[in-house]
Amino acid sequence: MWIIYIYDIKTKNKKEFNRVKRMFYYTFNKLPTQKFFFRTKSVLLVPPEYEQILDNFFNKFKPYLEVYKVRTKLVEEL
Repeated sequence: MWIIYIYDIKTKNKKEFNRVKRMFYYTFNKLPTQKFFFRTKSVLLVPPEYEQILDNFFNKFKPYLEVYKVRTKLVEEL
């Protein structure tokens, strides 16, 4: 099973967006889960053992993020 996180930063203005984005990626890069199997601008594909770490991380930014989590058994690249 794989977990897909889809996220987007939502803020009121550009200054706040830049501040949140900077804090978000600074904190994200400190996570011990640097071996993501797939990472794009706003999508992460991770194995289930990283679920709790990422859930805690996304909850820290909850007021500024829109996050969806999808559990899937199969992922194929086209």
